[in-house]
Amino acid sequence: MIDIQSKMTERAIELMMLSDDEPSLVLDVGVGSGISGGVLGDHGHFFVGLDISSAMLNVALEREVDESGDFLLGDMGQGFGFRPGTFDGCISISALQWLCNSDVKGHEPYRRLRKFFQDLFNCLKKGGRAVLQFYPESGEQVEMITSAAMRSGFGGGLVVDFPRSSKAKKHFLVLYAAHEDCSEVGWVAEGPVPTRALDYSNF
Repeated sequence: MIDIQSKMTERAIELMMLSDDEPSLVLDVGVGSGISGGVLGDHGHFFVGLDISSAMLNVALEREVDESGDFLLGDMGQGFGFRPGTFDGCISISALQWLCNSDVKGHEPYRRLRKFFQDLFNCLKKGGRAVLQFYPESGEQVEMITSAAMRSGFGGGLVVDFPRSSKAKKHFLVLYAAHEDCSEVGWVAEGPVPTRALDYSNF
């Protein structure tokens, strides 16, 4: 499990296309036990990790991955109050799909997605990228997520690694905050892993 999470984080960092010249400050949404934060630290970046589970954050602290980052307890569906332009990028591994559920009374998935993406857009620097790996249950769920992102100002698209493999297939929503009219969707970042963009038909 740790190996899989680490590899997905490496791929997300690749898609984020951060500068190699200096450390970046990255928001890690759904940081959990800190696996992704640790990988960011290994690459020389700093992170702020957000998670709804205090138990998972305690595990992260026990693993001592906080040397290159800080941890915050919070619900990503309620947004976050960071100052505009705080982060160079954002990463999220295996967390975004939880916003599509309404397990708690009063939770409306689309409204929570909009709040998340609006606050994410605001806290990213101009041109900053967010790479969100997630496990969609259906094409309709993917459309709901991408709609919420684009309506919040993001440009970008969906990258699918190993689309023909039921076990290895991974979905990455790759977004950029241009802080202007962002209507371009469907681009695919280049990389060594096979990709396919914006195909909702095969889940």
